Amino acid sequence: MAKLSDEQMAAALERLSGWSRAGDTLTKTYSFKTFPDGIRFVDRVALVAEELGHHPDIAINYSRVTMTLSTHDEGGVTQKDVALAERIEAESGQG
Repeated sequence: MAKLSDEQMAAALERLSGWSRAGDTLTKTYSFKTFPDGIRFVDRVALVAEELGHHPDIAINYSRVTMTLSTHDEGGVTQKDVALAERIEAESGQG
């Protein structure tokens, strides 16, 4: 799967509320009311990632969870990352 062009990345970001480009990655930080709420979100994302066979980098800071996506073997963001970001949004309950 090929790395997205700048134009494709811009189009994807228009559809992905709150996501941003950070170099060769897509990233978003989610805030939850409690630590357990954030962990439950991470658990749901883990199941989706396994289903898609594509896994995010996840940072947990108490009730904030940061998702970072990149297709490492392609050297940047691909359609796989966009599809995962869309599924993560659905799991967040914040969209």
